[in-house]
Amino acid sequence: MANLYTVMSERFLQDADRVALQTPSGHWTYEQLHIMSAQIAHLLSSLKLRKGARIAAQVEKSPLALALYLATLRAGYVYLPLNTAYREAEIEYFLGNAQPSVFVCDPSNLVWAERLAAHQGVDHVLTLDAHGQGSLAQALSGAPEAFTDVVSHDEDLAAI
Repeated sequence: MANLYTVMSERFLQDADRVALQTPSGHWTYEQLHIMSAQIAHLLSSLKLRKGARIAAQVEKSPLALALYLATLRAGYVYLPLNTAYREAEIEYFLGNAQPSVFVCDPSNLVWAERLAAHQGVDHVLTLDAHGQGSLAQALSGAPEAFTDVVSHDEDLAAI
């Protein structure tokens, strides 16, 4: 019985100052990803979601998008990545079928995303763009930098 994130972090935090992610705009260490994922895990936990709730994400690749995936694992939720090329009809299908509690999308899609989310019973819509900006990033200001990973069981889903 161990959380997938806990298992991975036991290894990579042994050398926490090592570069984990290199992008054209900079680099992020394992420690920085660990802190960002802790902050997002706190945000998700503050939403009072049930264990195993689904977090749908239609976001461009970015350090914060990776931290969102890791945070979802840490908090005991299920990550549902959605192709950024999907438009309204495809997103409506996935929101209705997977029944996520949270939908994270690009800010440019917020108007139709909120409408679809409300129609499909998704409780929370957050935004995140390719540059790490949006309501998700804004909500992290002042969030705690440590998080106790939720205990997971072998039969628990981590991602769809």
